[in-house]
Amino acid sequence: MVTPPLRADAARNRDQVLATARLAMAEGDLALQLNDIARRARMGVGTVYRHFPTRRALVEALADDAFTTLIEEARDASRHDDPWTGVEVLLRALLLRQLTDPAFAEVISTGPDQDAAALTTAHRDAFRTSARAVLERARQAHSLRPDLTDDDLHHLVCGTAFALRIGDDPTARIDRYLRVLLDGIRTGQA
Repeated sequence: MVTPPLRADAARNRDQVLATARLAMAEGDLALQLNDIARRARMGVGTVYRHFPTRRALVEALADDAFTTLIEEARDASRHDDPWTGVEVLLRALLLRQLTDPAFAEVISTGPDQDAAALTTAHRDAFRTSARAVLERARQAHSLRPDLTDDDLHHLVCGTAFALRIGDDPTARIDRYLRVLLDGIRTGQA
């Protein structure tokens, strides 16, 4: 079923809610209480709830652009000539998205059973398909430890992103932490 396009005024309201929520997150407000977002956006609470019935729906909408970008980066990584470089590109992209987009970090750290929107689940599936292609190529090239599952790698990357957020300037440490992660998941034969 195709969703009809929003009326111009409804689209403007939705965009205003998203812009207000992005600003709140940039200021460190990760609670994103819908009543507060409505107040800050200078619109009625009902308008906000009409577009985003739950906080989770709002967070997923905020994460949409990051998901779209990550999916394309994963597809690029799956086409890389060298399988191991594909893994490096994939994990770096996933780490950077988590560090630079708190909404994406929240969504990717949970499972599809918590998704509020079918689009988020579709994004997960598209990312998982491309990531699996990258990891499978590395396994076939015997450069990725065979005892690690895709879920293991997902958890390790999320844990690394969490560790990077502890302390000042996580982007200054990303190369070092990523190198430790990559060294840990690579086989000794590579």
